[in-house]
Amino acid sequence: MIIKIICPSCNSESGFSLANSSFEGPYRCWQCRGNFVIKIAGNKLRSCEPISQEEFDRLQQELALKKKLEKK
Repeated sequence: MIIKIICPSCNSESGFSLANSSFEGPYRCWQCRGNFVIKIAGNKLRSCEPISQEEFDRLQQELALKKKLEKK
């Protein structure tokens, strides 16, 4: 499923592909390169909050580790 996200900083629209109907984690706008943490539930964007580059990097690492552990 593809969720449409409108960047709160530059108003550009992008698609976010999901295998499940929910997600919580980092997102980077393709246009302005702004960093956000998003929450998607029931295939709908529930929140999109700006975060620092350091927070974005930390969340990316957590998400990668979680995916790695799920594969085992």
